[in-house]
Amino acid sequence: MGPPLSSGGNVPSTPRLTTKWSAGGCGGGHARARVGTLRPMLKPPSLPAGARRILELAKRDRAAARAALAALPVDEQVALICESPVRRRAELLELVSAPEQVIPRIPPAELCFVAKAVGLSDAGWLLEHATEEQIATAIDLDAWNALVPDRSRLDEWLAALSDAGDETLLRAAHGLDFELLVLLLRERLSVFLGGRDEAADAPAGSLSIDGQFHLLPLRSGDDLEDVLGLLSTLFQQDYWFYHRLLQAVSIDLESETEESALRWRSGRLQDLGFPPLEDAKRIYSFVREDQLARLPGETGALEVGEWPLPVWMPSLPASSETEHLLFRAMATLGEEERRPLLFAFLALANRVAVADEMPLGDAETLPAATEKAARVASLGLAYLARENAVEPAFLLRRMPLERLFVVGANLEGRAFVRSRTDAGPAEATPPRAPADPSDPSRR
Repeated sequence: MGPPLSSGGNVPSTPRLTTKWSAGGCGGGHARARVGTLRPMLKPPSLPAGARRILELAKRDRAAARAALAALPVDEQVALICESPVRRRAELLELVSAPEQVIPRIPPAELCFVAKAVGLSDAGWLLEHATEEQIATAIDLDAWNALVPDRSRLDEWLAALSDAGDETLLRAAHGLDFELLVLLLRERLSVFLGGRDEAADAPAGSLSIDGQFHLLPLRSGDDLEDVLGLLSTLFQQDYWFYHRLLQAVSIDLESETEESALRWRSGRLQDLGFPPLEDAKRIYSFVREDQLARLPGETGALEVGEWPLPVWMPSLPASSETEHLLFRAMATLGEEERRPLLFAFLALANRVAVADEMPLGDAETLPAATEKAARVASLGLAYLARENAVEPAFLLRRMPLERLFVVGANLEGRAFVRSRTDAGPAEATPPRAPADPSDPSRR
């Protein structure tokens, strides 16, 4: 991959030409939320009947299974894959005849889940057809630890992208934040800038692609294979990007670069419905007991905007048989009222995931966050309906779901305090939202 490297500053031979790859499909592939009646949310999804038939057929006749899957429209292939359990999706994707059409339509977070289920070290064939947006979103979700980039996870994603080939690496470089690439490289190497006639001054053990930037590994035994693959691809196909990147690695301040990377990532996550940490923690705000049952003076709970979902979202259980009062109350509303409530609920679940510092790149986070959001909001809904002698559906039209959760969380906290007080005064400590990892008192 890429031009031959030189040791000590020899100028590489003329870079080879490559064929530009084009990902078919519409790109991004964001799921549209649907509202109806489905299985309870936390039960693991079962294999859809259509997927089961195709996988059973593949055991007897793989070619016939591929043909059966290919006979479906692309959108139906995507639905079949995304509605299957994460651990089985790779089996279906291996049967797809036109992965360049199907993979770009998978919602970004779902592709992240599949890549992790396969194992990033074996996910190159998936990422080969991923769009810039899919790659950037996957790394936003999975390669950060709270408010800082997770360097080890970044390394794993870079290795997976390297296995996917030069064109995928180029798309990834253009799709990721420049600052994040700087941080990734700075963790692995130091850069010495010298002229072509100053090869003798290059550090011992350094490597150079162009005879000007000399790269020295920071870790003993690190051959920089994946990093060099990225830099060689950029050198061949986007030289000025390559030049600016290595200059930034050598001179930019670490703190400013990390702050910029966090700012860009936070903006993208907000576009996907994930608020900043401090904003998310509002759901654990304290409310005085005499204010808990108070209803807002203005309505507007159903005035909720929509946004592209990074996941394939099954319809929420909206029937009289579901466990949570929130969903039972939603079942009494019409379609036009349920749809904005669905997005409001997803926004609440995202707040729970962020406030509780759940790993956003894990497939288990969405069902865990939605279950907690439904349980706690239902507790608040039941209390407010009882205290104000109104129907739960009336409250859904009047109160934001976030307020229902705040009330429920306060009720849970007070119940916890009472139970611990009964056990002994020394244990009467109310639960708190997860602490801010940037708080110096935690260090």
